[in-house]
Amino acid sequence: MLKLGIIGTHWITDQLLDAAVQNGHWQLTSVYSRDRQRAQDYGQPHGATAFYDNLDDFFMNGDFDVVYVASPNALHYQQVRQAIENDKHVIVEKPAFTNPDEFSQIEALLQAHPAVRLVEAARHIHTPLFKQVQAQLGQMATIQGATLTFMKYSSRYDQVLAGEQSNVFSLDFAGGALQDLGVYPVYAAAALFGEPNSVVYFPTMIETGADGKGVAILTYDDFEVTLNFGKIANSHLPSEVYGLKDTLVMDNIADMTTATYYDAEQTAHALTAEVAENSMRPEIDAFTALFEASNDLNQLKNYETWFKLSRLVNSLLYTLRQSAGIKFPNE
Repeated sequence: MLKLGIIGTHWITDQLLDAAVQNGHWQLTSVYSRDRQRAQDYGQPHGATAFYDNLDDFFMNGDFDVVYVASPNALHYQQVRQAIENDKHVIVEKPAFTNPDEFSQIEALLQAHPAVRLVEAARHIHTPLFKQVQAQLGQMATIQGATLTFMKYSSRYDQVLAGEQSNVFSLDFAGGALQDLGVYPVYAAAALFGEPNSVVYFPTMIETGADGKGVAILTYDDFEVTLNFGKIANSHLPSEVYGLKDTLVMDNIADMTTATYYDAEQTAHALTAEVAENSMRPEIDAFTALFEASNDLNQLKNYETWFKLSRLVNSLLYTLRQSAGIKFPNE
C-alpha cells in the first residue's frame, strides 16, 4: 500500500483521490494546508490522520511515500524541492515548473537522490484512447499539420471581471491560459510530434496582465501545429491532424472520449479504447506501477519517457511565454 500526502485541497485533488481509491493501492495519510483546520476538514473524510500547516513539519514528520503537489504554479518548485530533499516520490500537477532553470535544478537534485521519482500529472497522455491516436498517427503516410483546441470558460474569470483577485489569472502565481489549459495541447503536440523547430505565441491579454486565451504555432520540418486554448471563452471545436486525403479527428484534446480516423475515401473508422469515468485513473494506474517497482527496467523506461516529455513541455511553455513577452515576477 502506497501512503499518500497531499498539498492542495480542491477539486483536482478530489479527482486524484477518487482515482487512487479506485486503484486500490493507496492510502491517504497526511494533508498540508496553510490552514490546519482546512487540512483536517478536507483530509478526515478521506481517511487521513495527520494534518499540517507547516511544510517543514509535513515533509519531516509526515508518514507518506508519495506527495501530490497541487498548489498554485509558482509554489511547485520549492515544494517539490523539499519533497525530494526528504526522499519522497512526487506527483506534481501541470505545469511542473515555470522555467527551464527550475527544471534543471530539480533534475540535478534528483541525481543526488536517485531513489526518488518525479512525475508530472498530465493525465490525457496516459489514456488508452490517446495511445490509440498515437498509433494511428504512426500509420499516416503524410502529416500536413494539426489544430489542437482546448478552450473552457473559467468561473474565476467572473472574479476578475468583478475586480477581484484570482490565482489562476495572476502573474504572481504563474497563472494565465498558457500555464493552465494551454498545457494540455502543448503536451499533446509534444507527445504526438516531438520537439518543434520554432514556436510563437499570440496571446489575448486581460486586466491582470496575464493571458486569457491565445493561439500558439509550432513549426516542424514539413508542417505546422496550431494550438488554440483559453480560459475566458468556450470552444466546441474538435482537434484534428491532417494527412494528405485522410484526417484524424478528436473530440477534445484534454478530455478525449472519441477519436475517428477518416481515410482517403472519407470512410470513418472509430478508434476503440476504454474511456475511464475518472480521467485521472489511467495515469494513477501508471504511476502506481512505477512507485511500487521503481527499479524495474520496464518502469524505468516509462519513467525516462515521461521525464523527457515533461522537460520538453517545460521548455516549450517557457519559450512560448518569452515569444509573447509574458514574464513572471521571479524572472
